[in-house]
Amino acid sequence: MTIDDVARDTFGVFGTTAVLLVSATNRAAASQARRLADCELAAVDLACSRFRPDSELMALNRAAGEGPQRITPLFADLLRAALRAARITGGDVDPTCGRALIALGYDRDFAEVSEDAPPRLTGPVGPVPGWQHVHLEGSRAWLDRGVQIDLGATAKAMAADRCAELIAGELDCGVLMSLGGDIAVAGPAPAAGWPVRVTDDHAAPPSAPGQTVTISTGGLATSSTTVRAWKVGGRPVHHIIDPATGEPVRSCWRTVSVAAGDCVDANTASTAAIIRGPAALDWLHDIGLPARLVRHDGTVETTAGWPRNDGPGAAA
Repeated sequence: MTIDDVARDTFGVFGTTAVLLVSATNRAAASQARRLADCELAAVDLACSRFRPDSELMALNRAAGEGPQRITPLFADLLRAALRAARITGGDVDPTCGRALIALGYDRDFAEVSEDAPPRLTGPVGPVPGWQHVHLEGSRAWLDRGVQIDLGATAKAMAADRCAELIAGELDCGVLMSLGGDIAVAGPAPAAGWPVRVTDDHAAPPSAPGQTVTISTGGLATSSTTVRAWKVGGRPVHHIIDPATGEPVRSCWRTVSVAAGDCVDANTASTAAIIRGPAALDWLHDIGLPARLVRHDGTVETTAGWPRNDGPGAAA
């Protein structure tokens, strides 16, 4: 199979752009892949959207301090992934940043966030409560009083993983699922791998500064402070929260891309790297994850075998 033997579908979901590539080139199989993706993405949205009042996440946020609430297996999996991300990053990627994002005006789909939003909450937000205040036992979950969660750092990536594995398993084909730059692949890859253009913004044209790499397994994710950025009272802000302050992180990196065994781990690492700043280089090297880190002046650092910036290479 070559990349020319692949069907492509592009559509909007989760306030971003999805790209679905499948090695099934006949129209019926390609349509079935899209139906499978739509069903899975709808289920994830109903489980953990912060922007719809009927989601399980919003019900859990409203019940903070009220004790255990019964949740679906899907939401339990999504919540478990968020808690694992917090644990393995020492709290750098923390799901209890919901109140901090609300304070910045990010309380609706990003397309509806004002370019210069008024503050939603008065007074300093301060450090986030911490993931230890989120409790999950089997099919029940609860939040301590005052805790509001957001699963943005892991849920979209997990949705990409789930879609790729589901489609590959059901249709016995190769799949690449990209959700706003959170990329998961499953099944047989093209002979030269899946080519991915790595830039600050997944929606940027091919001519934008960046690098083309290939992946054959696992996932690749990019986190950036230049996308999902707006102003609050004239102050520039973005969506990556520093748990220590409850404010948008001030990092030496504007963009970090990481390849890992799945998209959840890739996105966990790319987000944590933005938050860790200079210390991210040694951390990524020590855990053996290939990464591309871009400073605000455009200079690039790479780790753990990420291909050189002078031509395409495998990022797996």
